[in-house]
Amino acid sequence: MTMLEGMTSIDLGSSPMQETTGDMNDVLPDELMESPEERYERLLRRAQVEDLTEVSGIGCLYQSGVDRLGRPVIVFCGKWFPAQNIDLEKALLYLIKLLDPIVKGDYVISYFHTLTSTNNYPSLHWLREVYSVLPYKYKKNLKAFYIVHPTFWTKMMTWWFTTFMAPAIKAKVHSLPGVEHLYSAITKDQLEIPAYITEYDMATNGLHYFNPVPTAS
Repeated sequence: MTMLEGMTSIDLGSSPMQETTGDMNDVLPDELMESPEERYERLLRRAQVEDLTEVSGIGCLYQSGVDRLGRPVIVFCGKWFPAQNIDLEKALLYLIKLLDPIVKGDYVISYFHTLTSTNNYPSLHWLREVYSVLPYKYKKNLKAFYIVHPTFWTKMMTWWFTTFMAPAIKAKVHSLPGVEHLYSAITKDQLEIPAYITEYDMATNGLHYFNPVPTAS
C-alpha cells in the first residue's frame, strides 16, 4: 500500500469533528430535542404530580362559573399575581393544570387589571414562552379575552402581543372600562371576583352605570 493510499484510508475514518458531534448529541438535554407537543406533554405530566400550592394558594387564577353561552369563565386577577416574587415555572405548570381539561372546548378569560402595579407585570420573555408552550387548542377554543379596567400599559401590551405574537386572537380581545360591561356576556351570579375589584369599580364608575344587553360574543 502506498503512502497516499494509507493517508486516504485514515482520512475516511471517524474525524475529530464527527467524534465531537457525537459527544454533543450524547450530552444534549432531552428538552432541547423535544417537539412542541412532547414538551407540552412533559409539562402536563409535571403539572399533574408536582406540588403547586405555592401558586394555587395565591388565588389569582381560577374558574368562575360559565358565560351566557355555557362556556367556562377563567378569572385572572392581576393585582394578586406577584410576578417578581414567584416561581414562574410553577406558575406555568399551574396554568396548564387548571386549563388543560377546560380548553378541550370553548372558554373565555376575564383579566382584571384593577389596581395592579409594575410588581405584577410579567416580562415579555415569559409571556412569549407561555404562548409558545401552549398548543393550538388554547388559541382556537378561546372565544373571548376580556380586559377589565385597562390602562395604557395593557393597551400597549395588547397591541404588541396581538400584532406580533398572536394576530389570530386580536378580534377576541375586548377592553372594558368596568365590571358591569361584563354582564352582557356573563351573568353577575356566575362571576366571582374579589371585593377590591367591585369596590374600585363603584368608586370609579359609580353604581349601575351600565345596562347590559346579552351578547353572543
